[in-house]
Amino acid sequence: MNDYPFIPFNPVRFSIEQMMERSNQFYALMQKRRSLRFFSDEKIPEIVLTNIIMTAGTAPSGANKQPWAICVVTNPELKQAIRIAAEKEEQLSYSERMPEEWLADLAPLGTDWQKPFLETAPALIVFFKRNYEVVNGKKKNNYYVTESVGIAVGLLLAAIQNAGLCALTHTPSPMGFLKNLLQRPDNETPFLLIPVGYPAPDATVPDIARKAANDFIYRY
Repeated sequence: MNDYPFIPFNPVRFSIEQMMERSNQFYALMQKRRSLRFFSDEKIPEIVLTNIIMTAGTAPSGANKQPWAICVVTNPELKQAIRIAAEKEEQLSYSERMPEEWLADLAPLGTDWQKPFLETAPALIVFFKRNYEVVNGKKKNNYYVTESVGIAVGLLLAAIQNAGLCALTHTPSPMGFLKNLLQRPDNETPFLLIPVGYPAPDATVPDIARKAANDFIYRY
């Protein structure tokens, strides 16, 4: 058993006034975050993509296993292959798999099986869950994998917004084609496909609102 050494913790701390200002500013920034389906093909600096993904990697995880693999796809041919495979699954979902209630809920958002943004967006970030590790030929479990990866995705989305970019959490189902196209190992399962980029000049989003504080915050 390998014990981690403990080191001093050096916290970041602000005054009450700074806390209020920073939390207000960050909330205002995140309040502008929208799921976008209309991207420009303008390239993103590689260091920005790296910083965004490294921010996701700061997420807490069960037993510090960090059970994720994050793939960045910028190759046009591979993006096209992903779009073709995703649209094949999405067409089946919209025509056969989704119940009427689900389709009715999606209708006001104007979505359909066609996903051109998978080619237009300059980068696709694909999250995989690493369900276990193989160490010296033996399987070692990871813990709270879905929860850990979900938190990492949340940090990624915040980092994307902070960088002045836009994203979409895309979940074509099933997503096995991502594992095949990206040639990922057996211990990984696709979790989310996230196009990232700048908005197209004529981009639009649905005129929807988020819940008010009283609708989802319960204080005890």
